[in-house]
Amino acid sequence: MDPKKRSSDKASQEMISQMAEAGQQNAWDRLETQLPQCGFGKLGVCCRICTMGPCRIDPFGEEPQFGVCGADADTIAARNLVRMIASGAAAHSDHGRDVAHTFKMAVESDNCDYMIKDELKLREVAARYGIKVEGRESKEIGTDLADAVLSEFGKQDGTLVSAAAYPPPARQKVWEEFGVTPRSIDREIVEIMHRTHIGVGSDYKNLVKQGIRACLADGWGGSLIATEISDILFGSPWPIRFGANLGVLDSKEVNIIVHGHEPTLSDIIVAVSQEPELVKMAEAKGAKGINLSGMCCTANETLMRHGIPVAGNFLQQELAVMTGVVEVMVVDVQCIMPALGSLCDCFHTKLITTSPKCKIAGAEHIEFHEDRAVEIAREIVKLAIENFTNRKGEGKIPKATERGIAGFTTENIFHHLGGRFRGSYRPLNDNIINGRIRGAAGVVGCNNPKQVHDYGHLAMIKELLKNDVLVVSTGCSAIAAGKAGLMRPEAAAKYCGPGLGEVCETVGIPPVLHVGSCVDNSRILTILSNVVAEGGLGEDISELPVAGAAPEWMSEKAVSIGMYFVASGVYTVIAEPLPVLGAENLTRYLTEGIEKDVGGKWAFERDPVKAAHLMIEHIESKRDALGINKAAERKLYDMEDRRALSVE
Repeated sequence: MDPKKRSSDKASQEMISQMAEAGQQNAWDRLETQLPQCGFGKLGVCCRICTMGPCRIDPFGEEPQFGVCGADADTIAARNLVRMIASGAAAHSDHGRDVAHTFKMAVESDNCDYMIKDELKLREVAARYGIKVEGRESKEIGTDLADAVLSEFGKQDGTLVSAAAYPPPARQKVWEEFGVTPRSIDREIVEIMHRTHIGVGSDYKNLVKQGIRACLADGWGGSLIATEISDILFGSPWPIRFGANLGVLDSKEVNIIVHGHEPTLSDIIVAVSQEPELVKMAEAKGAKGINLSGMCCTANETLMRHGIPVAGNFLQQELAVMTGVVEVMVVDVQCIMPALGSLCDCFHTKLITTSPKCKIAGAEHIEFHEDRAVEIAREIVKLAIENFTNRKGEGKIPKATERGIAGFTTENIFHHLGGRFRGSYRPLNDNIINGRIRGAAGVVGCNNPKQVHDYGHLAMIKELLKNDVLVVSTGCSAIAAGKAGLMRPEAAAKYCGPGLGEVCETVGIPPVLHVGSCVDNSRILTILSNVVAEGGLGEDISELPVAGAAPEWMSEKAVSIGMYFVASGVYTVIAEPLPVLGAENLTRYLTEGIEKDVGGKWAFERDPVKAAHLMIEHIESKRDALGINKAAERKLYDMEDRRALSVE
């Protein structure tokens, strides 16, 4: 197949051709062998939760159909959907739990490879949890905060502290009245599994309701904990230059790729890889140095804090190995293809798994333990150096590479908009009100070989920018935008409408703001909360002229993310429909009725440009509702006019 029909990224096209010539399979090839995919599964109307089945419901049958237990299409599809939410929420929240345990170890130990790197963030977060900070040492505050965030996972009484500390009061009231305020993270996930067991719940709306509760425990709980504790422990990001795409690999250096999602090991490898002793060891093997780069969301973690270049996003992990110059690909959890094991066997590349949760056939396992972080990181780097001499030739590295700026957060956006000494979201709100910026969109999520790689993200983002919609991005979507040059400040002049372009030029920001990894979608939630708190754009997130999208989503995490945005009041468009289309009532509820309950709703649209216009239409409808779509005549005031102005 023409590589251009598989990816819109030039480096990826080059490596796809090389894989074909070498007779190596990749994700696109494996997709073709699966076609046609099961129609019942795509529509969500097959059930395997007991051994009386599997049961399948014909969504086009004239007569009502039921599984052996009596479950209809809506029940089956709702059960399947909320189980996807349970898995996605568990993945991101478990990430948060691991970071919190590392944080607890750091604040309780006097001899640890980790330390508090953002004292201000520590005190701000602790105060939100009701922890006294005045007159106390950082480690003392940190100990209380570690216990507080870890209790969010399994406490038996009350509700999540973070779900009350951050969202606007109007949003909290919506959740309380609908009965979906999250209690504890693990409880909501466990309750999904209980409710969807054979012989328990069958009302599809009630099943979705528990899905909402669990995803809120993810977005405003587990993921938010992962983001904030990572900022405290590894340092809060600040705008930083970076390089992106497979061209960041270097044929003259030892290449190490960190891949996965958790920053606990990768952050240590960043520091260790530049130790003089290890650099000299690499030079003794004939290398010019050690070149560290990232893949997927581990890439975003090291990029945001250290400017480590990004080799690629999800669908480029096999292509990176195909270059022949990667000595070690070290992985932790999530979005790691099992196919890497057999592919690395064809090259000198060593695939190293580090988490007890993730072992892959064909990989070498070096289990990571936080209490020996530097020791293990050095072991991995030394292994890469030793492997350099096993490389066959200089490999085939695509020349494609791009530069950009990443590192935007809820906090530092204050200073970019309002100045270092008077941080404020006021300029953003004012420019939305005056129409220079029509609204904002979060474009996030994975890659999916069912769509042309990166095309969905890029086509959607460019259409939004052209219509003066500011874009914030995370995860693989952010990497796609970075590789395409959309994170250069000068990109505003090329891609933005006149209003947004003027704002970007004045403030000096790129038109697409990289706010982190996929757990950092929580930053988007807190940004929206700050916009509401600034005033002038309603009392709730659901009133803001904003929208969200995942144009190439593929994982269960994306379902949880999408649902917590919907449940927070955000209109959310995805390309591949949720697997519910075989259940007519459930589909209608998710795309229409749910808005009455939580303020947001889903939409499905595969064409990224059409999807962008659905978002723009929604943004304009919110502007109309706020009364800010009325053109105001510009008036020049003379001294008499100024004297008449009220100063009350």
